[in-house]
Amino acid sequence: MDFSLDLPTGPLAEAVLSAVRTSTSPSVANHSLRSFLFAQLVAAHEGCLEDAAYDRDLLFAATALHDLGAGDLARGEARFEVEGADLAAGVLRRHQVPEADVDRVWEAIALHTSPGIAERRGLLCHLTREGVGVDFGRRAEVVARWEPRIHAAHPRLSMVRSLVDAIVERAARSEAAAPRYSIGGELLRERRAHGVTELERAAVSSPWGP
Repeated sequence: MDFSLDLPTGPLAEAVLSAVRTSTSPSVANHSLRSFLFAQLVAAHEGCLEDAAYDRDLLFAATALHDLGAGDLARGEARFEVEGADLAAGVLRRHQVPEADVDRVWEAIALHTSPGIAERRGLLCHLTREGVGVDFGRRAEVVARWEPRIHAAHPRLSMVRSLVDAIVERAARSEAAAPRYSIGGELLRERRAHGVTELERAAVSSPWGP
């Protein structure tokens, strides 16, 4: 298949890019953009590009904004996935995106760390979680042909450590941000107990590294 590293264009895409690049670290921003490119490759691999439910612009919004809850705009008053979903919804509403589509993006971001649930909530949720997962080493074989180009365009910059740092810092701000068995809550507990998380340990041996 033909594949381009080009990102969507237009006022909404520009607002999405601005939000992620100005409120998250360079490593997290690059992770978010890689997640979009990987999600597109997963969609092509699964034959979803012509599906009526496939929307490239909404996929870009969901993947590029999925970690806003680990950025400077997040207050640490709720799970980082929920804060990120709320912040993303605000970006979309300011650009008059229909409310039904805002809700789809909100759900995809809020559920991107929820295995077994996101996959059953429609194509956007599924592809968002899959794109993020590929950047952590899952389904590496699906994107192996294009992965070097994607990483060259958007380097990792110690992404896993940077992202875990950001999530833990916000999870430590309130009990509501770190409920038991949430990603934020468990990363915070692992850091406090051991100084390092299982996610960071696993990243060392992932196909893409940390």
